[in-house]
Amino acid sequence: MKESRRAFLKRTAAASTGAFLGAPLIVRSDTLGNSKKDAANSRIGIGFIGTGLIATGNHLKNFGSNKAVQPIVVCDVKPEQLLRAQEVLRKKKHPNVPGTADYFEVLENPDVDAVLVATPDHWHAAIAIEAMKRGKDVYVEKPMTLTIEEGKALVEAQEKTQRIVQVGSQQRSTVYFRIAANLVRNGVIGELKEIDCRLGSFPQPPAQEVTGPVPDGFDYDRWLGPTPFFEYSDHRVLGDYSGGWRCYWDYGGRKNGDWGAHHYDIVQWALGRDDTGPVEFLPAGFDGSDFHRFRYADGLTVWRDREPDAEHMIRFTGTDGEILVSRVSIQTSPAELRGFRPGPNDITVEESKNHVRNFLNSVKNRKSTICPSAVGHRTATICHLASIAERLNRPVVWDPVAEQVLGDPEAASMQDRPRRAGYELPQVG
Repeated sequence: MKESRRAFLKRTAAASTGAFLGAPLIVRSDTLGNSKKDAANSRIGIGFIGTGLIATGNHLKNFGSNKAVQPIVVCDVKPEQLLRAQEVLRKKKHPNVPGTADYFEVLENPDVDAVLVATPDHWHAAIAIEAMKRGKDVYVEKPMTLTIEEGKALVEAQEKTQRIVQVGSQQRSTVYFRIAANLVRNGVIGELKEIDCRLGSFPQPPAQEVTGPVPDGFDYDRWLGPTPFFEYSDHRVLGDYSGGWRCYWDYGGRKNGDWGAHHYDIVQWALGRDDTGPVEFLPAGFDGSDFHRFRYADGLTVWRDREPDAEHMIRFTGTDGEILVSRVSIQTSPAELRGFRPGPNDITVEESKNHVRNFLNSVKNRKSTICPSAVGHRTATICHLASIAERLNRPVVWDPVAEQVLGDPEAASMQDRPRRAGYELPQVG
């Protein structure tokens, strides 16, 4: 007889850590020795929801190494990823962290103060909103949402609940991008003429999808969540920075949502336009151009993948020079512009030297993070609109004040997506 999902989870967890996967999780404060903890001084209880590549490669290590953090529980619908996450935390001296396949069990745990949402993109909004409803602070991976309307709902949820939100646009906490933003904000390269961003490309999903049975223990229906049902295939659910689920429009914005969520975020920051956005999105092939691009109301154009130079991620071109910036370097032309330091009367963007620490400090002091939901929403909106223009292969006109597509009912309908029954977006009263 085939082993049930719950039985499998219990058995694999017991073999690995002694933890009980799939069961309701009640990890009381007294178990951790902090039953009388003071919110300003004690460790922050973190629940990890989604334990794939970015979580095991970065978040579990970074949060798990921070003395201000107490990992409480890990959550994933793939049992092998749960076990891997528990092993990462064990190496960070957090043995026997329990796991579950049901994120509601994380959100119902009274010892979880905040959650790290690192699922595929189509689950970000629902889990983040539900977490805020239940009094949890949220670190949510980029892009913050799958659709524009999800973004509006998430921003509203943060405003109503007054929870702390950090979007995982960690380039805002990187020194080279901060220097670039200050250079642009202060007009060091003169009047901006254009901007180039390097995103790269993903392969298309397989033309002939190889489907098969769902692996034992994997809650595939929950993985699909609000998205359309498809027969299971290994490729569809594969976590892979070069493809996998990132290839499918069903689960994200392809490269617009992948690298666009990083680089377009820095563009918004450098321009001081976190509360607005572009007005027109143009696909490759329009007006004879081979490249995707978008424009702001003042005519400033941001190009995608026009420059082949692999030494930079973003290029700002002005009347008096240019800035080439990546995660590991910044170059200016003329070279002496690199030495600019803002004075007391100059503009300086917010400084954060560590994205995780910025979030944890905000959880304690209740001040905004460097990338709250309102900022993450505006960046994600650019990603979504660029994707809509690409998919429809025609320009899309956007009103950033009304947050509405203009003059194109089909494009406007793509500001949201139908959700499968049982996976409705949570509402905050």
